[in-house]
Order: sequence, then C-alpha cells, then structure tokens
Amino acid sequence: MADIQSIFNKYGALYRGKYGVTINQSKVMRAIESCRTSSLGAHIHTCNECGHEVISYNSCRNRHCPQCQDFKREQWLNKQEQSLLLTHYFHVVFTLPQELRSIALFNQEKIYNLLFKAASQTLLELSKDPKHLGANIGFTTILHTWGQNLMFHPHLHCIIPGGGLAMNNTQFIQMKRKFFIHVKVLGKVFRGKFLYYLKQMYSNNELDFIGDIQYLQNPHKFQELIDFIYSIPWNVNSKPNFKKPSHIMKYLGNYTHRVAISNHRIVEVENDMVTFKWKDYKDGNKKKLMSLDALEFIRRFLLHVLPPRFVKIRHFGLLCNRTRQKSIAICKKLITLLTGRVHPIVELLTSAQLLVKMMGTNIHLCPHCKKGYMLSQHDLALDMIDSS
Repeated sequence: MADIQSIFNKYGALYRGKYGVTINQSKVMRAIESCRTSSLGAHIHTCNECGHEVISYNSCRNRHCPQCQDFKREQWLNKQEQSLLLTHYFHVVFTLPQELRSIALFNQEKIYNLLFKAASQTLLELSKDPKHLGANIGFTTILHTWGQNLMFHPHLHCIIPGGGLAMNNTQFIQMKRKFFIHVKVLGKVFRGKFLYYLKQMYSNNELDFIGDIQYLQNPHKFQELIDFIYSIPWNVNSKPNFKKPSHIMKYLGNYTHRVAISNHRIVEVENDMVTFKWKDYKDGNKKKLMSLDALEFIRRFLLHVLPPRFVKIRHFGLLCNRTRQKSIAICKKLITLLTGRVHPIVELLTSAQLLVKMMGTNIHLCPHCKKGYMLSQHDLALDMIDSS
C-alpha cells in the first residue's frame, strides 16, 4: 500500500539514523506510523441484537496525519457555517518571496506569525480606506507551507466576504467590483509592513541565522537583502470571487485541514523511490508525476511540520473570536435589510450526526444483521445496568 504511513514505517528509522529529526518531527513521525494500529489501542463495538463485534483501532489525531483530517475538517466547517454571510466571497493569497524562505525555515514560528500580522494589517487597513471599501471587514486566513512538489513555499490563503460594516455599524457596504483590491496595491502595502517588522526583529536579535544564511548576521549583508527584496514586486494573487456562499464552504474544505501531501496523490513506492502526482503551475497547471528518493520525500514532508501548538487557521476583523457573534449578527441583519434575503439557521451537528453525514449511512447500525446497533463495551455495560 502506497501511503505516508507505509513510507514512514519502511524508511523512517533509516532517515532518523542518517539525518536526525527534531523532537517535534519525531512526535509527528511516531504518530503517523502508529495511527489506527494496535500500538495506539482499540475499542470494541458489539451489536446489541446479534452480538457481532467490530474492532476499531484508535487514531493518532495528529494534525499532520492524512488519515485524521476528514472529521476535523467537517467539525470546523459546520461551525464556520454559522458565520456565513449571504454575499460573494474573495480568495486572496499572500506569498513569501523566495529570497526570504531560508530565514523562514530557521525561524518558522516567528516568520509565520509575521506573515499573519503583515497580511491581516494590509487587508484591514486598505479595506477601511474609502478609496477601496470604507468599511470594517472580517476574514479567515489559512497557512500553507508547501508547493505541489513538497518544497518549502510559505503562503497565506485569505477568504474574505465581499463587503463589510460601515464605520458607524449602520450599513453593510458591498464590494461591487469583481476583485477585492488590486493585487499591486496589496503587494506594495504587504511588502512594506512585512519588511518593517522584519527589520525590527533583526534589530532586536530575535532571528536565527544558521548554515547557508549565517552571513546575514552581518548587518550590511542583511541590509543588502532588504534593499533587493524591497525593489522587487511581491506576489499577491486574487482569485475569481465566489458568487454563492455555499461554494465557499466546499472550497474551504479543500484548504483548512490539508496536509503537505494526501495519500491519494501517492502513486507507488518502488525501488526506494516514491512517485506522486503534482500540478505544475508554471507549465499551465499540467498534472505530472514526480519521483523522489524515499529519504528525500520524507525530508520534504518534514519541512512542513508546524511548531508545537501553532495556530494555522486564524480569524481577523469582524470574524475574530472575541466579537464574532455580535458582528455577524449585525451583518446578517443589515444584509437582510439591504437585499431582502434571510440567512438560514445553521444547526450545529453532533459528532454522531457529522459521521452520518460524512459516511452517507448510519454508522451505528450493525453491518451484519442490519437490525441492531453497535455499542461500545462501556455502552453495553450501561445498557445492562439500565435494564436490570
């Protein structure tokens, strides 16, 4: 079977012995290697009618494990549906220039936080400008650190409603253009903010310069890099807007809980080589196959292990957790007054309901007799006590 788990189980020990891994990377590898195996334990479900038993091995629940993301994604999406507005949405991507990626690699948590900070301030400040929208907006940002070829490529996906609250909270102002704000404007402001804060971090000796970038400890060399990066345009991409709110939920599901590479992209593992599917954006988005030495494949995968407890999905503006409920209620009311459209009430589904939705069938129904219900041993004990 060609998947991440089998690759780690077959080549993980060799990789650790040859190259070594950080404590965090080691935890991720061990979690993926043991996911849904006997090493993590199991629970038994028994039919209350025919006695049929099913053993289910426990999941590792690690956010880097491709086997454990589907349910988390559905839970997250169901919660976000409550904040969905009846308006169009924009998708804007902020990408870190290639010249800064080595600094990011050796200072991941600090640079990732800076990426969130610079991008969010750019969007919030420009949207308040009457030349662009003149309103307070809210948006969701998702950090990805990889490209299709698994190389280090930090960038932020931002999902932005097509409007915001007027400064006095009495009107919902809709963005009438087909794009949010021109990418050249976004790029210039984003570049300025990111480099301003980066220079502050350098002055405060907050950055580590290791290996190939050790020369940047020299202030003159660092300034040369800053001057060069400031002279080039930064890549901000604005994709076509989503006209229906339902489309954005489906789209979000493809981004929120994605790992560096999913199992379905891996074609085969043979002769110590891993072959996987990838999309070459520089060649007209053509779908291609790439083969890497198994140890190189593992190295690239581990580049994208996030710092412990790092939050990769963040909400800003009207969607920040502190004020979201109140802000969304005001937006919904004003949108209804503006358009006459009433926002549907979204039910927060239980875990069992979400599983039924995902599987398309009642997962508690016995697969053998189709009459009884599968209960855990603990549930069976409670059932026996209740009936006595």
